Amino acid sequence: MHLLLVEDDLKLVEALKPRLKQAGFAVEVAHDGEDGAFLGTEENFDVVVLDLGLPRKPGLEVLRQWRSAGLDMPVLILTARDSWNERVDGLKAGADDYLGKPFHIEELLARLQALIRRRHGHARQQIDVAGLLLDPDRQEVRDRQGQWQSLTGIEFRLMRYLMLNAGRILSKTELSEHVYEEDQLRDSNVIEVYINRLRQRFGRELIETRRGQGYLLPEQPSAEESGQ
Repeated sequence: MHLLLVEDDLKLVEALKPRLKQAGFAVEVAHDGEDGAFLGTEENFDVVVLDLGLPRKPGLEVLRQWRSAGLDMPVLILTARDSWNERVDGLKAGADDYLGKPFHIEELLARLQALIRRRHGHARQQIDVAGLLLDPDRQEVRDRQGQWQSLTGIEFRLMRYLMLNAGRILSKTELSEHVYEEDQLRDSNVIEVYINRLRQRFGRELIETRRGQGYLLPEQPSAEESGQ
């Protein structure tokens, strides 16, 4: 999942970024409101962590700019612990959740996962699609034979995005944008390699290829697959 972190506290960014990446996020960082506003408009993000006390442009103004432009990605705002008025203003401006500073990183991760689940219509922490069960905490998938399989970092990012968007045709470009960070090489052939790895793990027919369009993970296994 593609995450934008807009935060000017460099020490906090240094602490957060590796934990976010470990949790399966492709992380982009902006250190002020101007850059954050631009990135949020130019790239597709699955979720945003936005500090309100930013240089160059306040976080609340950034949020209002995004919402005025029709951008609806989930936004979690960071506020001072005792600034209840900031939290109220942020929610009224279109924020989806808030977290007061200082905070535990585990709580931030749990709130981000909840925002993503709600956006894609999943109430449970584990994602159950097409006969597979994905556990985001362990970064493992239970296959159709009931066996748990561990995933590499990129396999997990790709599988989670496919499962959250089951029933949609996803182009190689879209998959690349939500799996890799901006400064990483985005070769469409690499996506194909990882798709084939997932097929080898969970069944050749699991992910359909739509020629000239991309890939599709059906919401339910086919009758043939169910009978395996």
